[in-house]
Amino acid sequence: MDSIDYKKQGVVFDIQRYSINDGPGIRTIVFLKGCPLRCAWCSNPESQHPNRELLYRKMLCIHCNLCLKACKQGALDPSNPNLIDREKCILCEDCANICPTGALEVKGKNMTVEEVINELKKDESYYHRSNGGITLSGGEALMQADFCRELLKACKARGWHTAIETEGYASKDAINKVMPYIDLALLDCKASNDEIHKKWTGVSNKLIRENSYLIQDITHTIIRIPTIPTVNSDINEYRDMIKFIKTLPKVKEIHILPYHNYGEKKYELLGRDYKLKNIGKVDEKHIEKLKQLVESEGFICEIGG
Repeated sequence: MDSIDYKKQGVVFDIQRYSINDGPGIRTIVFLKGCPLRCAWCSNPESQHPNRELLYRKMLCIHCNLCLKACKQGALDPSNPNLIDREKCILCEDCANICPTGALEVKGKNMTVEEVINELKKDESYYHRSNGGITLSGGEALMQADFCRELLKACKARGWHTAIETEGYASKDAINKVMPYIDLALLDCKASNDEIHKKWTGVSNKLIRENSYLIQDITHTIIRIPTIPTVNSDINEYRDMIKFIKTLPKVKEIHILPYHNYGEKKYELLGRDYKLKNIGKVDEKHIEKLKQLVESEGFICEIGG
């Protein structure tokens, strides 16, 4: 094993313990900041910007004005429905530190590999008993490839199973740095049609398609399809996605991820608009039809995961 730089820093916005999704067994998910995509259904919008961000929970605010007095930049304006002038805010955290209710919170923390490992070690016994491990998520974890590589080397040195959730939109250099230390890649396929992909994610799918071949060559890969009403839940779009996935010779399994709107409230906390309001969920019977279609093409298929 190569030497490990335990002082390497990354920007982490959450560490979620006791997860039974996103890989086998009981897992801890490390959520990293930064994503090049802007998926309209993103349930973690606080992950998109690569740097720390200030969140405002209106429902917790008691209008005590302590934050206004603490802010030396004049970045808080009660007449603004979202309170925060993000152009003036320098993320000093003075307002969040003095807020008595937690209405103001900074998302994102600079952490070293050593600090993250110390958190992950708390649940090491669960990983071994359940054949679980660590999953890197985001955002797009590959945006912090150097940090991921050092963190993963440290995980592998302890014998932990490693997984990554990725869109595959990254440089080949980033993929080659990270994937050799990954046991399982959970790779999204969001749309076959490039125009649909651009419309709903903000980027072309051409690089993702190229990288899909590279990723499945390096490590065990499961394709996951976030299935969104009005976007890609159409049976013909599914057929086209499966047609592409069949060109990935080492991919044998597809997971269908039905749409949910659990992250909608977070957009308000960030002062952003949620583009998929009131679209509803994909009908369960339709999801089952999509599952049958995937299985009829010779793939193992799960709903969720």
